[in-house]
Amino acid sequence: MALSISLDIASLHAAYQQGDLTPTALIYELLARADSYDKDPAWITRLDRKQLAPYLQRLEGESPETLPLYGIPFAIKDNIDLAGIPTTAGSPAYAYTPTESAFVVQQLIDAGAIPMGKTNLDQFATGLVGERALSDYGVPTNAFNPDYIPGGSSSGSAVVTAAGMVSFALGTDTAGSGRVPACFHNIYGVKPSLGLLSTRGVVPACATLDTISLFTFIADDAEKVLSITATYDDQCAWSREHRFSVHGKRYGTAPKMFRFGVPLASQWQTDAAYTKGMHQAIAELEAIGGIKVELDCSPLLSAARLLYEGPWVAERYHVIHELMESHPEAVHPVTFKITQGGSTPLAVDAFDARYKLAEFKRQADALIGQVDVMLSPTTVTHPSKAEVAADPIGVNSRLGTWTNFMNLLDYSALAVPIGFTEQEMPVGVTLFGRAFDDLTLLSLARALETRLMLPLGATGVAHPALSEHLTTAQNGTMELVVCGAHLQGLPLNHQLTERGGVLVSTTYSAPRYKLFALAGGPPKRPAMVRDTHGQSIEVEVWRLPSETLGSFLTGIPAPLGLGQVELADGSWKCGFICTAGALNESGDAEDITEFGGWREWLTRQS
Repeated sequence: MALSISLDIASLHAAYQQGDLTPTALIYELLARADSYDKDPAWITRLDRKQLAPYLQRLEGESPETLPLYGIPFAIKDNIDLAGIPTTAGSPAYAYTPTESAFVVQQLIDAGAIPMGKTNLDQFATGLVGERALSDYGVPTNAFNPDYIPGGSSSGSAVVTAAGMVSFALGTDTAGSGRVPACFHNIYGVKPSLGLLSTRGVVPACATLDTISLFTFIADDAEKVLSITATYDDQCAWSREHRFSVHGKRYGTAPKMFRFGVPLASQWQTDAAYTKGMHQAIAELEAIGGIKVELDCSPLLSAARLLYEGPWVAERYHVIHELMESHPEAVHPVTFKITQGGSTPLAVDAFDARYKLAEFKRQADALIGQVDVMLSPTTVTHPSKAEVAADPIGVNSRLGTWTNFMNLLDYSALAVPIGFTEQEMPVGVTLFGRAFDDLTLLSLARALETRLMLPLGATGVAHPALSEHLTTAQNGTMELVVCGAHLQGLPLNHQLTERGGVLVSTTYSAPRYKLFALAGGPPKRPAMVRDTHGQSIEVEVWRLPSETLGSFLTGIPAPLGLGQVELADGSWKCGFICTAGALNESGDAEDITEFGGWREWLTRQS
């Protein structure tokens, strides 16, 4: 069977449901495809038919309706455990055979996914080039052009995904290892928020900064895989529980208006092709409703330099120092040189670096707090293998310019395909934000994807049609309409700002409201009441984190409360309302509708 179907999850499930394909037929075809693929160094271990049989048998009696990843093939970076298969981390001398799969791998298998094998990597996940593999395994080749590097450290996972040997793959990402190879292969690279995916069963690079990453063809698949794997693991010391729905977050269609931050162009450091990609991404985001905000990203770039210039390299040394001492020949020379630097930092160096990082994070958080999402280059160029061979450490450092700070600053990030160079090589950008902004990033990426509809990876397969049945994305914030003492500059405005509130707009209600000044105070408070004989009232719209609404609500005194307020543009938003009948009961509320707003009434009183 010659497989021509798209390997995205929806297409495969449709084929299964229609009887055009079975998981066994798909897997056997993918095995044949891998056999004929001339870039075998992308794999370290491929499962054969006998090893795959239990995973296929497990699907008997199941379907896409019962298992969300029914019959979906995936690959695993070889520093992540798969039960019964050696984990090498790119070193035969380090290899061990686990009896249990990594927590995340087991979740995927339980959801019906089929592991096809373990993929090659920059040894011990140290590197962004994909060139630091021992001769025992060979060096993966870029799926688009063998003269160019595949990117690392999750090189093999990116290559086998882009080449169409799996539907998705697991990598890891400490300093960019899940984003740089995605950028070089026209696929999505999800760098989840730290702790969102358990790292139990993962060989650590820097345990405090590691996360499993995801490679997929399309944003919908990234969200589906993330929804399955983002499960709290109470046996993982680094796991953090976060239920998106509880925090008012949801994947879906992008908002009609949002603000996106962009580094100053002088800070990009990109070559011509990647500069063009940034300009294209900016234009596309503006086309879907984005408002560009240029920001000085110096704090982020300063934090990035701490990763390898500071004591965090000691974490890498901690993992493999015994192997380096007993079998130095088992460690790639470049990896050895970099990691050896971790033997010298003192405890005081670690604290000095932590203090610097805390200051950079304070500055960086204030910076990105001005926008809904950030856009940056994923990397600055796509070097050739010859360029990396000539300067293996220097080129690698340049590739991490826009990736190294993400985990240090506890941000979420997503590498997004944006187009191709004149030489038909992929170009991508990165969307990033605060911790647990993962679904916001994916929602915006899907909006870009809908406009671009790029072919899938390096397969040449046209982008499949996307479902139009998505709800509107939610980013964990809500907009609140205020009309009185909470207006900017007035006595109760601090109740909004101290909860992270940001002024969105000054506007008017629909022409169906009356405004009353309530008795009592200070401070004086108004009541806005819906009335068919009313008029438009000046209001402000503030955006608040959803989790702060409860504490805000408990501080609202009777007869006021929160409900739905209609604005002049016809939209309805949460805002202050007055309890039905309260004005009649008190009898001492003053009708001030004619002033058109609380601020104007206050001015007339002074």
